[in-house]
Amino acid sequence: MNKIILTLSLLVMVITVHAQTQEEKVRQLEMDQVQAKNAEIMRTMDQGVDLMNEGNYEDANNKFKDVLAKAKVVPSDLTFYFGKNSFYMGKYKQSIDWLNKYIQLKGTAGRFYDECTELLEKSEQAFMLVREDDRKEAQSILTSNYEIDCGPSGRVSCPVCSGTGVIIQKGAFGDVYKTCPYSDEHGYLTCAEYNQLLRGELKPKF
Repeated sequence: MNKIILTLSLLVMVITVHAQTQEEKVRQLEMDQVQAKNAEIMRTMDQGVDLMNEGNYEDANNKFKDVLAKAKVVPSDLTFYFGKNSFYMGKYKQSIDWLNKYIQLKGTAGRFYDECTELLEKSEQAFMLVREDDRKEAQSILTSNYEIDCGPSGRVSCPVCSGTGVIIQKGAFGDVYKTCPYSDEHGYLTCAEYNQLLRGELKPKF
């Protein structure tokens, strides 16, 4: 009787270990697939950067749009590359949108910050010269279909209050200061809140 119980116990252990091993293999396979997809996305983005640096802006634009189509979460550096390439294509409104998003995500610590601010100033100047009819028709590619990776900090400077935590409004008797209804007291949004704000889904806290 004891031998039967022992044999059954060993059999159960073998089956359990085998099942766990299979689950681990499935999880590893899923992780490998995700890593392979991310690697492909980064290669595509790098190809777009190379094309942009060579002056092939249309081809670079197609590569960047391909990244948008495939990436579940948009790499934060893509916001800079798209903004820069859009400037060279003469799509100034689009360039302004993307370059501003890069600054919101990376702040002054971003490795492209200096170049980004320079391009942003040029885009804004060029955009002011565009005919009013063209300005009205200008649209950003960034839509509710995409989410942006905010990086390891997981937070972003709020674009509503410019990271101050306070909104200044002109009143009849001078400036009126109000607490930003979206950011925390330090002027930051979480990554989830930032993406909700871009989609127009973030509700004011008060």
